[in-house]
Amino acid sequence: QVQLVESGGGLVQPGGSLRLSCAASGDIFTIYVMAWYRQAPGKQRELVAVISSGGTTSYADSVKGRFTISRENAKNTVLLQMNSLKPEDTAVYFCHAVIKTTALANYWGQGTQVTVSS
Repeated sequence: QVQLVESGGGLVQPGGSLRLSCAASGDIFTIYVMAWYRQAPGKQRELVAVISSGGTTSYADSVKGRFTISRENAKNTVLLQMNSLKPEDTAVYFCHAVIKTTALANYWGQGTQVTVSS
């Protein structure tokens, strides 16, 4: 079916930047929503940012003004530009998408580690 492949995670110092990328592949008819979630050790998974097929975006208060979500529709890709990173941003980041193939379904990436530390 559909596969979400992530890249861009890693180690960065506080105040630094990273860009996460998630590319969807498969027999995709329509991607309605793409989003980034994150989960820190011992904490629940939380929504970080969402972008609709029309480009409407929404952000968690903790990242607003620092993170930017965008889409490259021709490549079925969602990006998360993360600036002014803080140690509190350390987590496994997951790509999520609502995609219609022959039916509507939810898809998740494998998760990529982001560590913000000096």
